[in-house]
Amino acid sequence: MKGQGKSAQRGITFLGLLFVGGILAVIGVVAAQVVPTVIEYQAVNKAASKAREGNTVPEVRVLFDKAAQIDDIRSISGKDLEITKEGDKVVVSFAYQREIHLAGPAWLTLKYAGRSK
Repeated sequence: MKGQGKSAQRGITFLGLLFVGGILAVIGVVAAQVVPTVIEYQAVNKAASKAREGNTVPEVRVLFDKAAQIDDIRSISGKDLEITKEGDKVVVSFAYQREIHLAGPAWLTLKYAGRSK
C-alpha cells in the first residue's frame, strides 16, 4: 500500500483572498459614488414630469426649479431643459453628465438623458 501523503486541500489561498477582497473593495467604492447620481437622475425625471404641467416655457422652468430645490438637484436646472410640444402635451427633455474622480488621471463619466412622459 501507498502512504497517505498529503490530503487534497480545497479553498482559496491567502493571496487569492486578498486579491478578491481588493477587487470587491474597489467595486464597493465606485458603487458608493455612482448610486447617489442614479438617485439624483430619478429625482430629475420626477421633477421633469411635474414641470410638464406648466403651460408656458418660463412656467415649466420655474416648476422644475422648485422641484429641484425640494429634491436637492444640483446637476441640472430649469434653464438646461429642452421644452417642446407634441400635439397638446408639453414634453420636457434633459441631458447632463456627471464625472466621478477615481484615482490619478482616471475619471468615470456618467451621461444621463431623459424626457417627461
